Amino acid sequence: MKILQISPLWEDVPPKTYGGTELIVHILCEELTKRGHYVTLIASKTSNTSAKLEYTVQKSLRESKTLMPTFFENISAAKVMEISGEFDIIHNHCGLAMLPFHKLLKAPMINTLHGAFVVNEEVNAYKIFKNLPYISISNSQRNGNKELNYISTVYNGINVDQFEFQEKPNLKEPYLTYLGRISREKGVHLAIKLAKQTGWKLIIAAKIDVNDREYYESEVKHLIDNEKIVYIGEVGHKAKVDLLKNAHALIHAVTWPEPFGLTMAESMACGTPVLALNQGSIPEVVKHGVTGYVENNIDDLIKRVDDIDKINRSACRKHVEDNFSGKKMVDSYIKAYYKLIGPPKISIVGLKQKPQTV
Repeated sequence: MKILQISPLWEDVPPKTYGGTELIVHILCEELTKRGHYVTLIASKTSNTSAKLEYTVQKSLRESKTLMPTFFENISAAKVMEISGEFDIIHNHCGLAMLPFHKLLKAPMINTLHGAFVVNEEVNAYKIFKNLPYISISNSQRNGNKELNYISTVYNGINVDQFEFQEKPNLKEPYLTYLGRISREKGVHLAIKLAKQTGWKLIIAAKIDVNDREYYESEVKHLIDNEKIVYIGEVGHKAKVDLLKNAHALIHAVTWPEPFGLTMAESMACGTPVLALNQGSIPEVVKHGVTGYVENNIDDLIKRVDDIDKINRSACRKHVEDNFSGKKMVDSYIKAYYKLIGPPKISIVGLKQKPQTV
């Protein structure tokens, strides 16, 4: 297949630190290319990919700190329209930004939903384009907008081999960890509450977006003492793996309908169980009592801290290998592509393309 992948422009592909969607796009591009498909990626110039790169900005929007993100999203849309006739399928990871242009494209477009439906205006905007083909990243994600034309659920996947498994956590300086983004919906204040009430050290590795700065300043910053509650900022891949594999548990106390929660898969791949609140996709990702604990409120989750060591860390790793590997994700996306454009046509005469592996 000839496939066009459209990434959000906010982060490079792959992201240097935090960036869930851009990481998924990178894994998808690399694995599809490895299997012999012809992949083109629209992203920032500073992205790194085995696919053919068509850049529409010199560097990521977050790095450039632009005040005109919509303008650059429109530039990407214009590029997609210009080259759309070269592809069998277009895969949109940018949400609403591409949808108004779908009738101008010369190839069918499939749309992966990477966010949660928590804003009414966004929900209603998607309904205008409800008949387009969508992919949810969890079954629960569909509850936020049930009218859309969902053709598949494809769980996010990671390159499991890039996450070192560790049989035992750090026993000399035990700690819990929080990873991702500091925001109210991600529940860092609840993770801190859990750590304080149980006496555990908590290491927070996360970015702070401009929109979340007020929340951080008013509700989080004064709780950080850098002794028991430690904030280390954003981390790259190696530091992330070191942090996760040595932790006794990852705290994922979200307060919103989590669409997937990639950090949970990354943690379990290292053998580290997850303590999470029952929101959105959580029970689809964490197997209660096997790879961690899922509770309905923070007080019940706090009671589970004493049960952390009952979790078999090898079971956490196997759960990710069986359900959330990059290869499994790509298998599912290829099936979704063919569902939209029809089965592959194979000619035994004049085959010019190199073999493609499903």
